[in-house]
Amino acid sequence: MPNPRIKDEDKYEALRDKGYSKQKAARIANTPNSGKKGGKAKKYEDWTKDNLYDQAKKVGISGRSKMSKKELIHALRNN
Repeated sequence: MPNPRIKDEDKYEALRDKGYSKQKAARIANTPNSGKKGGKAKKYEDWTKDNLYDQAKKVGISGRSKMSKKELIHALRNN
């Protein structure tokens, strides 16, 4: 019996078959455009060193003041 609160019943059932919980499958099935690639952020390589430093500070990377731009990128990606 279809659940009227599930917007995409096929997606819901496919997620349940993969082992997702009822709640998580419902959240994903009810999200418009779920599965589409998102994110419009620039690659770290396009950021300035100052912007990379600020982001590293925001996420708590220690030793950032001595890092090169390349090192900051590596630290941010592997944090």
